Amino acid sequence: MIEPYGDRAFLVVLGGGIDPTVNRQVHALAGAVRAEAAQGVAWGNPVPSYESVVVPFDPPRLEPAVAHQRLSELLAVARAKPAIETQASSVVEIPTRYGGESGPDLADVARRLGLGERDVVAAHTGSEYLVYMMGFTPGYAYLGTLPESLELPRRDVPRVRVAAGSVGIAGRQTGVYPTESPGGFHIIGRTDLVLWDPGREPPCLLEPGHRVRFVEVAG
Repeated sequence: MIEPYGDRAFLVVLGGGIDPTVNRQVHALAGAVRAEAAQGVAWGNPVPSYESVVVPFDPPRLEPAVAHQRLSELLAVARAKPAIETQASSVVEIPTRYGGESGPDLADVARRLGLGERDVVAAHTGSEYLVYMMGFTPGYAYLGTLPESLELPRRDVPRVRVAAGSVGIAGRQTGVYPTESPGGFHIIGRTDLVLWDPGREPPCLLEPGHRVRFVEVAG
């Protein structure tokens, strides 16, 4: 589905929910738009999410009807030939301390799920997660899919401050807060890994398509 998103952008919806196949198509479309923009087509910087892409354009240089038609063509290609699967070299391990001061919500999460704390840690470290999208704050990667056994809604009252490096879970997602910020995820651990460094190239440690494993380390 392609529909106007204001008068200078289109919203392209490729699917529903958290689906790795749809997400690969999302990033294939976003990459095609960026490639055409680099060649002079009047696209703005696309904004991909789990299942959709916002594609800005410059109406004086690109008529809306022409932009819509071209997006339809790019979408057909993205669906037929999505982005290539990431290689094993793109798996990033995140050393994590679980529980205690590093994971203040671990005990409550275990209680609410009817699990032991060690069961929560084993389930969290026992899965490999896909980086579906970036957002919320610089360097923040939305990771999925969390095992069903760990599924909980977000906290009823978000924290005003979550420490940098905090590892959280909510719904079928997990993630690491790259900087101190507000947040509504349940904090079960913390890492010393620097996920966002504006002086580094690239500044984001994680990128869409990367795969992530959490590895427990001693506190």
